[in-house]
Order: sequence, then structure tokens, then C-alpha cells
Amino acid sequence: MRTSNRHGLRVDAVLIQAVIAGALSFAHLHDLAAAAGQDGWKAWAYPVSVDLLLVAAWRRLRSEGPSRLAWCWFLIALFASLGANVATAGFLDLADPPALLRLGIAGWPALAFLGGTLLAHSAEHRPQDPPAPAPTPEPDFVADREPDLDPASDTESLPAPTEQPPALPPADPAPAVPAVLIDHARKVAAEYRDRTGAPIDTDTLRARLGVPPHLADAIAAQLA
Repeated sequence: MRTSNRHGLRVDAVLIQAVIAGALSFAHLHDLAAAAGQDGWKAWAYPVSVDLLLVAAWRRLRSEGPSRLAWCWFLIALFASLGANVATAGFLDLADPPALLRLGIAGWPALAFLGGTLLAHSAEHRPQDPPAPAPTPEPDFVADREPDLDPASDTESLPAPTEQPPALPPADPAPAVPAVLIDHARKVAAEYRDRTGAPIDTDTLRARLGVPPHLADAIAAQLA
């Protein structure tokens, strides 16, 4: 309960302060316009114009973010309001205002109209954000089949494993030996028998013919 009362008092104090500041600024702008030769309702229209331009620029800043246009007109309206407050504090002779002040007061309506029009009808062009990528469809998950909780039923349904005999390696086929090579091997074997009196062995035959071991074995088998 105390928190709500304090919050209400704080808000009321801020509002009262804003009303007082606005009334003083309004009165200073009126007095300055009246001193510059704007009498009657025209003197009351000047503070309204300045405050409206200030509010319009501030609203543009709050709604669309910082921009050069909004900041420019906000500072112009703020300078006009603060200038009136300072000018009516005794720094200028309001009974005989300078010509530059009269010129500024006379040109203010056109300036305020231009600023209000630009703030109301111009929009800041911002780069558009790239479109978000389309969500990829999620794959359909198929629910796994629940396992059978009875191990006996699985054992009965599966056939008994049969032992397979180990596979024998395939026998290497005997290489084909050309007839010319067989004839040459017979001559080499006959020469070796005549010289040594013993049949030629496979290693010696392989060395004399210059053939690989498996081919030498095949030739020796045909010579036997």
C-alpha cells in the first residue's frame, strides 16, 4: 500500500513540474512574440507552434529511432524555446527588440510549417531485413517395435545354428607351359644328366631357365 502511494506522489510531482515548466516557457514565448510586434492572438499562437514542433520531433525520435531530420527539428524547436526563456530574463530590451529578433519571429511560421510537414509526411527508408529461411521439415520418426520381454519365445522361434565345415582354400591351377619351353627344358635336363650323371633338380632347372618357382615345378612335373 505504501509503495503505491509513493509511486502516485512521484508521478504527481513530475506532472506538476511539467505543467509549471510548460506554463513558464509558454509565457516567455508569448512575451517575446508580443515584444517583436505580434499582438493579439498571434502572440499566443507562437508558443503553441514551438511546443507542437518540439513534441512532433520528439515523438518521431521515440517511434522510429534516431534520425537526422528529427534531431534537426528537435534542436530548432528547443533553441526557440530556450532562446525565449533567456531573452525574457533581461538580456534583451523588450521595449526595443533588435531587428534580427523581429526577423526570426516573423519567419518562424513558415519554418515551423516546413518542419511539421517534413516530420509528418517523410519516412526514413531503412533496409528491409532478409526474409527468414523456411523451416526445414522434420523427418518422421517411426516408433521402434517394443522388444519381446519373454526370452524363451525368442529362443524357440529361432532355428538352431548348424556348424558349417571350414571352407578349403581353392587349389591353385597348374600354369600352362608352352611347348617350346618344355623342349628347351628337356635339352637342359639331358645336358645336365650327361654331364653329372644325375637327373636335374627343380632349383637347378629354375635357375637355368630363369622362370618363377611355380612354373619350374610345372615343368619338372612334365619332365618326370
